[in-house]
Amino acid sequence: MVNDYKEWLDRAKSSLAISKNKTNDDIFYEDLCFQAQQAVEKALKGLLIFYNAEPEKTHNLVSLIKELSKYMDIPEEINEAVILNDYAVQTRYPGGYTPIGEEEYNFAIIMAEKCVQWIGKKIKELLKKAEEDKNQLYFNNIDNKNKKYST
Repeated sequence: MVNDYKEWLDRAKSSLAISKNKTNDDIFYEDLCFQAQQAVEKALKGLLIFYNAEPEKTHNLVSLIKELSKYMDIPEEINEAVILNDYAVQTRYPGGYTPIGEEEYNFAIIMAEKCVQWIGKKIKELLKKAEEDKNQLYFNNIDNKNKKYST
């Protein structure tokens, strides 16, 4: 598994872009919803890798969100993305399910967008905080050295 969270986020964005690509009638909503689910899965795995966790090799968003909850609080709207789990396996092949319509497809895209955007924003916030903490530590060290020499 790739340990670079950025690559996972890039792949999540790619899957999200593919999921929005209903360019002709030969493309099934089911296939696009699978890409929406993949976008969320890859983004969650990217965030787990950001936390230096080894994501489980699974398509199950419930498992990934549960693992992520060990590191942070998960907003309810992100938890709701587990509804996309059905698209990971069940709808990838013909038969055995009710065909997906445009309304359901649009809902899947909205859910995937929310998750991918939230995860990208969360990582930016965490990076900013880490940089601020690093700067604070640096200035604390300088301040301590100055106190040492001034006494």
